[in-house]
Amino acid sequence: MLDEPAGPRRLRGELLRDLAREDLDLYAVEELSERIELLQAEIARTAAQRDRKTAGRAAADALFKR
Repeated sequence: MLDEPAGPRRLRGELLRDLAREDLDLYAVEELSERIELLQAEIARTAAQRDRKTAGRAAADALFKR
């Protein structure tokens, strides 16, 4: 069995840009509400990661500061 070559690798953030260009007129109200919930969950996940990285950077700065 031959493996098929992988497609081109997407750039970082490309999915988000594609999502922002999507035509929202095609969605029903319920679908838009679900989309908002998913996006809010992603915002919370991203903010939590940012906070972890900020805390890690602050700890490293404090450790190596003279």
